[in-house]
This record gives sequence, structure tokens and C-alpha cells, in this order.
Amino acid sequence: MLSRFMSGSIRNLEREYSCTVRLLDDTEYTCTIQRDAKGQYLFDLICHHLNLLEKDYFGIRYVDPDKQRHWLEFPKSIAKQMKSQPPFTMCLRVKFYPPEPAALKEEITRYLVFLQIKRDLYHGRLLCKTSDAAMLAAHILQAEIGDYDPGKHPEGYSSKFQFFPKHSEKLERRIADIHKTELIGQTPETSERNFLQKAQMLETYGVDPHPCKDVSGNPAFLAFTPFGFVVLQGNKRVHFLKWNEVTKLKFEGKTFHIYANQKEIILTYFAPTPEACKHLWKCGVENQAFYKLEKSSQVRTVSSSNLFFKGSRFRYSGRVAKEVMEQSAKIKREPPEIHRAGLVPSRSCPSITHGPRLSSVPRTRRRAVHISIMEGLESLRDSAHSTPVRSVSHGDSFMPRSRSQATDASEGMAVISDEAYSPSDSVLPTPVAEHSMELAVSRQINGAPCSIEEEKESEAGTPMHGIRGDFGVDGRSAQEGGDSALSEVEQVNKFVLSVLRLLLVTIGLLFVLLLLLIILTESDLDIAFLSDIRQTPEFEQFHYEYFCPLRRWFACKLRWVGGLLINK
Repeated sequence: MLSRFMSGSIRNLEREYSCTVRLLDDTEYTCTIQRDAKGQYLFDLICHHLNLLEKDYFGIRYVDPDKQRHWLEFPKSIAKQMKSQPPFTMCLRVKFYPPEPAALKEEITRYLVFLQIKRDLYHGRLLCKTSDAAMLAAHILQAEIGDYDPGKHPEGYSSKFQFFPKHSEKLERRIADIHKTELIGQTPETSERNFLQKAQMLETYGVDPHPCKDVSGNPAFLAFTPFGFVVLQGNKRVHFLKWNEVTKLKFEGKTFHIYANQKEIILTYFAPTPEACKHLWKCGVENQAFYKLEKSSQVRTVSSSNLFFKGSRFRYSGRVAKEVMEQSAKIKREPPEIHRAGLVPSRSCPSITHGPRLSSVPRTRRRAVHISIMEGLESLRDSAHSTPVRSVSHGDSFMPRSRSQATDASEGMAVISDEAYSPSDSVLPTPVAEHSMELAVSRQINGAPCSIEEEKESEAGTPMHGIRGDFGVDGRSAQEGGDSALSEVEQVNKFVLSVLRLLLVTIGLLFVLLLLLIILTESDLDIAFLSDIRQTPEFEQFHYEYFCPLRRWFACKLRWVGGLLINK
């Protein structure tokens, strides 16, 4: 608390902040922003730098000191949203995946979406069957190294590149076979378009996973896609609700509820932390508004609770998908130039680049990004450590519907891959400023990881196995008991806070009504009940002893202020 207070005091003294945004090709765009600059200003700067017009699909993401991801809210001040000290570090990512990415108007937009999906593939968010994975990787090879050339590409050349968190030699051979025989002659633009067409047909396209647990304590990943809400468990998609079937999203503490209009389905899940649950709810509200509504004028402020004085209120700001596509159709300009570069082999050393580089400007810094292939492959399911709450989840028999029609009617599930869905943490480190090292050291002493990952690929970080292993079963039991007690304390605090809010609002309303009554009685309105009030002794006493002296005092002050203004 003290460090955050000091951080806020320091920011208030500064007029300008340095801000670094990591782009989709891992280059960095650095600029200086004013203290009161809104998120929209920074986003417009980046889009101008990239020469990007179809910008509504993208957003700026940052991670707070508690390793919780957030999307930068454009209407609000940047400094007020950031919980860390400047300079600020963020990253540009696809926020709303296009329903048909290959049909985007401009090549620059398709290229940026291509980079995002390629990143999803590498981190395990875009999970698919082996045959689909081989085709996607072959398209990446064709787009970034061109046609197969025996002189440049020796035997086993595909094994030098890392497309997935892990893959076998058989898959590497299949990737090379497709690249050699089926994709000859395709230009980078054509390969990228074919890659996007293939990716959009997968069950996990557009999935930004949020690790949670169901009412039984089983790990699950919740996500919002262009087509609806999905729940992934193991190698299956266990629930799928189209956007027109989702009627309400609600959260309270760590508990997240999804209401559907079909058979009054209520799905209940538990996030690792209340902050993660709120982020999940905000993402759901924004995605539902973007994909479901016909016009942005239909967007309404949403509350997380049924009670008027309780819960969070949030409103999506921006255009909806239909408006974005209509606006894109009106774009008429010469296609901007795109500078592509080839893939960098990763087998000889544990580092890769995530793809081509965009053209730079003087304020853009380039650096080599080293990524350990073996790091970050642990499942985030272990990190979704929320304690199950006694609650009921309805709708276990709900029948999800798939775009690819790969639905198992007997189980109500769709198999998405040969392996369990287990997206890895990003291992791209966030640059830590020198003046914030003391804060990082203090967080490490208190048991939190020292570094902050810039692109946190899930709501919770990888668990610290050393600490957990030292405590063993007894430590886990103590932790669960502590979490339960903490949850009860949080509920009591929320109840007290709600009562206080209700009391303050009631007092405020009574005060306003009293002022209104005084104004009406002192006015010249000829109304029966007001005339009766004016004839009472109590009103006459109030009028002559309090109201008239106060009115003369205000009139005197106004004349004095008016005289000063005239003299000036």
C-alpha cells in the first residue's frame, strides 16, 4: 500500500511520461505522453505509426504489479489506469478477432492478425488436431521463407523452427512435405490469407483463455470468441453459447455466472482472484456488445449485480463489428507497404522471433527477443487455484453447436485436439525500470515473483513449485482454510460497505428533498399545501430568523464579488 501511495505521489508531480508499446512483430514503439493523456490518444499514435485504418479489432494490453492483465480503456486517462510507476510498458494485441479474417479489406490488417494468430499457435491458445497444425505451420513457412529450395533448405529444415509449444519429428516431416509439394508458388500474401482461412475454422480460433474452476473444482478455460462463449476442458469444448443465446453475464467476488435464454441455463465458474473475475466479466461485456449489437448506439451501461448500490458498472466504448465492416468497405487508398522478414531458426539456440518486422520510425527501438522453448509449457490449470464455492451450476446437458459441426451428440461435447488444452505462459519479460527495482525486490520477499511478464497469456501466473513443495499437503490445507476465511471476511466487508452506501445515499436524498421543499415554500407558487406550510408559526420563525439573514448575506457577497470584477 505504501509503495502504491508513493508511486501515485511521484506520478502526480510529473507532467510527461515515457510509454513503450510492444507491437505484434516484437518491435517496440516508444513515445512521450502528457499526464492527462487518454488511452485513445496513445492508440491513435500507434495506428498512425502502423498506417492502420481497420483498427477497431485491436487493443492495448498491460499487466499490473499483481500480474493481472488489463485492456487499456481508451476513454480514461492512462496514468490513472496504470498501477505501476512510469515508464509504462504495454503491448498491442488483437482484442476482437474478425469473424472472417481472410476477408479483411486491407493487407496490413490481415498481416497483423496473421502475426497474432501465429503467436496464439506458438503459445498453445490456438489448439488443433495434428493434421490442421501441420497445414498451418506449412503456410507460415511458405509466407516467411518462400518456396522450398533444396540448396537453401537441407533435410530436416522444418525442425529448426518452433511453431508450437512442442511437436514431434513426425509432425516436422509432415510440415516439410506440405511445404515442398502443396504450397509451391504461393506469395506471402496468399499464404497468409490461406492461413487465416484455415485458422478461422478451428474451434479455438479467437480464444483468449481465462483459467477457472467449475463447481466440482475441475480446471477449465473460459473464452469469448467471435461466435459466442466457450468452455474448454481437457481436449474438449464442453459448452458453447452463441451470442444471441447469452442473456446476462454477472460476477461477484471470484464467482462468474453466465445466463442463457435456452432452458434458463446458468453456468457458474470460479476465477483465481476477484480481479481476474472482474477482468473476465469486462471482456465478456465488451465481446458481447461488439459481436451481438447492430449499432454502437445500442450499447448500454452494464452492472455486475442486480442491486442498485452494489457491484461494478461498465460500458463498452467503441464501434460494433457490423459498423466496423461497413466502414472498412469504404476504405479507398493505395495499399500501404509491408516490410516482411524471414523466420529465424530456433533449434540451434533457444530463441526465436515471432515473425516479420514492420517498418520503423525514429522513436522505435528494435531488440532481439529471446524465448526459451522449454519454459512456460506448464499448464495454467494448476494456477487456477480458487477454492470451490458451494453453488449450483445448471445446464450440464446443454448441447453446444459447432461451426465445423464436429459435435458429439451423445456427450454434448466437441473434440478440439488430440491433446488437452493447456496454453502456456508467455516468456517475454517486461523491461523493469531501475527506479522500480526496490518494489520488485519487496514483492519477491513477500512471496510474489519478481519480474512482471508483459504479455500474460492467462489470468494467473505459473505456480511456484518450490514454495508449494515445501509445504506439501498440510500447506495446501492451510492455504485452502486461509482462502476460505479470507473469502468470508471479504463477504462481510462487502455487506458492510453496501449498507454504508445505502445509508449515505438515503441521507443525501433526504437532504436534497429538504432543500427542494425550502425553495418551493419560499417561492411565489400559489399551491394549497405550500400556503398551509407558510402560515405555520414554525415556518415564519425559520423565515425571519434563518432564511432572510442568509439571503442578505449571499446578496452582500455577490455585490462584493461583482464590484471586484467591475474594478478589474
